[in-house]
Amino acid sequence: MPLDTSTYSLALLRIDGRRWNELRHLRGQIRTQAAADGSSYLEMGNTKVMCVVTGPSEDKGRRGGGQSAASSGPGNSNASEILVSIVVGGFSTVDRKKRARSDKRIQELQATLAKSLAAVLHTHLFPRSTISISLHVLAQDGSLLACAVNAATLALVDAGVPMTDYLVACTAGSTSSHAAADDKADPLIDLNNQEEQELPFLTLGTLDATDKVALMVCESRVQVSRLEGMMVAAADGCANIRKYLDSVVREKGRRMVAEGAVEKGASMAMDIDV
Repeated sequence: MPLDTSTYSLALLRIDGRRWNELRHLRGQIRTQAAADGSSYLEMGNTKVMCVVTGPSEDKGRRGGGQSAASSGPGNSNASEILVSIVVGGFSTVDRKKRARSDKRIQELQATLAKSLAAVLHTHLFPRSTISISLHVLAQDGSLLACAVNAATLALVDAGVPMTDYLVACTAGSTSSHAAADDKADPLIDLNNQEEQELPFLTLGTLDATDKVALMVCESRVQVSRLEGMMVAAADGCANIRKYLDSVVREKGRRMVAEGAVEKGASMAMDIDV
């Protein structure tokens, strides 16, 4: 990376006091709602998302309005369908603007999330079924898609839905705009709302330690020379977020064992007809 973090000038600190490679405060929980198959709550700075997972359940052929669906691929018609619904609270932003479920921006987020999760989940194990993922945005301060992806991953782990690995997302931006044409601009990770409005950025989602890219969304004009550095910075941020999400899951498992909810070393047997 171009920046030397050993000696750091105050002039290079971001508006919230972070360095270029520092994440905002993370706070996550799983099994927040006992009635749901899987649930989670995640805070990334001041961005707060709650997720509820229902299923896999029998596909009744009914889809609610405003939902986006995706399956594992056209060649596997019997695989379970993933339905994603995002509800943005009118109190989640300063302007108190309530977004309808038919809002184009919400539909784009739903479709992106559904397609990304369809490539990670083992939906072929649940033929002719539906996995419903409902996300409620309680507060927005940047990195909304990344926070939604991470919250959905935690809820799916809680629901016990088999997946290849954690799907973890993080945003990365450049310290200079496209018009500045500064090829030496430094990358930033985990952008807040003000940084997203002023700087070009992308959202990157990776799998496991191999940093395999499963999701990338870039809606800003970015110099090609800066793109690789932004992706590397985002991948590093994803690795740190993955460690935190894994610690949340393991800590909940230890508590369940201590409370006697499950026996230590217990496993679930699944008969799969090939």
